[in-house]
Amino acid sequence: MQRKLLPVFVLTLSFLVTPFNPAQGAVKYAFPVVGCTYTYAHSHHNYPATDILAKKGCKFVASTSGVIDEVNRVDKWSGKTNLGADRSGLYVSMIGDDGVRYYGSHLGKIADGIEPGVRVAVGDLLGFIGTSGDARGTAPHLHYGISWPTPPDIWWVRRGEIYPWPYLDKWKAGLNAYPAKAVAAKKAKVGEVPEQVGY
Repeated sequence: MQRKLLPVFVLTLSFLVTPFNPAQGAVKYAFPVVGCTYTYAHSHHNYPATDILAKKGCKFVASTSGVIDEVNRVDKWSGKTNLGADRSGLYVSMIGDDGVRYYGSHLGKIADGIEPGVRVAVGDLLGFIGTSGDARGTAPHLHYGISWPTPPDIWWVRRGEIYPWPYLDKWKAGLNAYPAKAVAAKKAKVGEVPEQVGY
């Protein structure tokens, strides 16, 4: 698979993307974990996200086509400091062609060639499930979040602003479900940089 590195200015333009209108074209979606048995709940502790439990090393793939936004290959989390920005451990976020940010964290490893600005297609390998960050000592899982693009220091938006499970349910059944409208509505309600919710 050949990946094309896009100019960095594309990342700044991602903030200008308007919500995707399904009538404009057929964006395809896929469940973000492949090749493994997995489970997930229709709930999450104190902010909207989904933890997808699967064996360590299971593949984390792009839920849709888009451009890699952020990549963190260094696990800085410490139980002594427990800083919110470090809890994710190794992670990848991408901005889909629908204008939505998709985020997976607690990875054990990030796939080779995954860097900010790289274009990926739906189903492309992004990384492997692990227990990095504050998942250390817990069951391996992918923390999966859906939100809108923000600057890198706004970690509490990146980790999730709407519940992914209704979309995951559809994607695992091979159906398209479009989160852009729900993401735009939540952003309109709380603002681009809302107060931090949860820990």
